Amino acid sequence: MPKRIGELERMTPHPTAPPPAHRAARRRPRRRTLAIIVSTAVVAALGVLGLTNALAATAGPITGIAGKCVDVAGANAANGTAVQLWTCNGTGAQQWTVESDGSVRALGKCLDVTGASTADGAKIQLYACNGTGAQRWTASAGRLVNPSSGKCLDASGNSSANGTRLQIWACTGGANQAWKLPGGTAPSSSPASSSSPAPSSPAPSVPGAKKKGVSTWAFTGLSSAVTNVGAGWYYNWSPSNDSMPAGAEFVPMIWGAASVTDATLAKAKSEGTVLLGFNEPDLAGQANMSVEQALSLWPRLEATGMRLGSPAVAYGGNTPGGWLDRFMTGARQQQRRVDFITLHWYGSDFSAAAAGQFAGYLKAVHDRYNLPIWVTEYGLMNFTGTPKYPTTAQITAFITATTTSMQATSWIERYAWFSLPAVGDSLPYGLYKDGTTPTPAGEAYRAAG
Repeated sequence: MPKRIGELERMTPHPTAPPPAHRAARRRPRRRTLAIIVSTAVVAALGVLGLTNALAATAGPITGIAGKCVDVAGANAANGTAVQLWTCNGTGAQQWTVESDGSVRALGKCLDVTGASTADGAKIQLYACNGTGAQRWTASAGRLVNPSSGKCLDASGNSSANGTRLQIWACTGGANQAWKLPGGTAPSSSPASSSSPAPSSPAPSVPGAKKKGVSTWAFTGLSSAVTNVGAGWYYNWSPSNDSMPAGAEFVPMIWGAASVTDATLAKAKSEGTVLLGFNEPDLAGQANMSVEQALSLWPRLEATGMRLGSPAVAYGGNTPGGWLDRFMTGARQQQRRVDFITLHWYGSDFSAAAAGQFAGYLKAVHDRYNLPIWVTEYGLMNFTGTPKYPTTAQITAFITATTTSMQATSWIERYAWFSLPAVGDSLPYGLYKDGTTPTPAGEAYRAAG
């Protein structure tokens, strides 16, 4: 929501916003089943046990996003041949065996990380089997993980187009990292036998990260308030926290088109490993960018090598043909990388139904893009009518309900209330009056997570 007045200056709410009806989720999301990779016979072999003899005898396709097959380009068995996605056709280029040594093989050679690299974006190729870590894979929580790098087999740019190159990338839980092995069906939700270890919960997409965070601008007591509220991360709509250090992870942002400079991108990269995209580009009072402009600048953000969140639209993230939908369509067509969806939400219905409206919107967006969700601004606020703000009882009940729900939802990686300061005109919705004095909303938010 806040407009960048200066990269490190205080951010304040914009005076204009879309009608509140556009802020709320207005339809019930449809249920969608995520692709899962293993057969019921080998559930106990997942996770720390890796790929075992239970899979070794089975030859067949490995399928991923949109049902496309892992394919050796041109059915060429030469060392260094690209491994890609392609429409399944039953040829030898798509017949894979999973061996007891952790290798995955086709045409007599191994699925291999080029140059034994551990970097995000390292390409996958076919290569003579040599027993190195670049050719070892484990099945874990619906993914194929290369243990040497700790990264997942990934379809570049979240694309399902024929010819999409496979690579390794930090595990996100996205559909472009979900694979079904030869003969695989959905695994049972219980152990395969009484002697089998219970299946572990999927690893978080941001290892070790705490979900709860805050959005904030500079105010007296900032650092103490971040600690007191128990935030694991924070951001300030800018690429730097130089004037706002606090005892939590700082997540930089590229606010708008003017921030896409070498110096700003380098500064953001020096501040962390995750980068937030453009701020409300669908609003004239905010980043105010066309989809085409955002897509043209996106490769510059990708080039930082940081984990990258989508532009954060003000509303309509689940709307077919809306700003975010057109951006994501263009990103897939251009094989651009988006690692998670960033959302804002403000509700003008202050009743007990608000928490359900909020949850419904997040679910609808997740169902549409099959990517993890970060909620980087949310709250209750009526931009066009009265009352403008909820009562104390309404805001605390909403915070308790929504934080409980988000903590329990695996595909919601992080969330941040708008906002941490409860100073001056932000008192009705902020969390802290100073470093150690929470509002009732702040007390409710402190209890979360």
